[in-house]
Amino acid sequence: MKAVVQRVKQTKLSVDNEVISEIPFGLTVFLGVKTGDSEKEAEYLAKKIANLRIFEDENGKMNLSVKEVGGEVLLVSQFTLYGDASHGNRPSFTLAERPERANALYEYAVKELSAQGVTVKKGVFGADMKIEQYNDGPVTILLEI
Repeated sequence: MKAVVQRVKQTKLSVDNEVISEIPFGLTVFLGVKTGDSEKEAEYLAKKIANLRIFEDENGKMNLSVKEVGGEVLLVSQFTLYGDASHGNRPSFTLAERPERANALYEYAVKELSAQGVTVKKGVFGADMKIEQYNDGPVTILLEI
């Protein structure tokens, strides 16, 4: 499982020109599920994301988590994180989990992240989503297990 975590001031996710999810500040997280991933990986990443200290404290040091600053998380499923373009110019997605299993693990990750005390908004699994975000920093962290 792989997550791209971005600290944001605001993010808005739309499908067919309709706003589906929006957060005022916090983290936008793109989540990729690999063949063979399980609930164990989702639990680990949910805990890591909720406690990742990438927000500034009163001294300007990155020392606070999204929970501590009262931010929200927009969690977006993104199978293209497992695109392999090492052979040619068109990526292969053979490492990405099948959609039905990937969606189940994505929903499990939403549940686990919520259980960590974080407000979680979702994308629409498998949809053509348009995402507008105002990156903060920018701060981008890649997590993989």
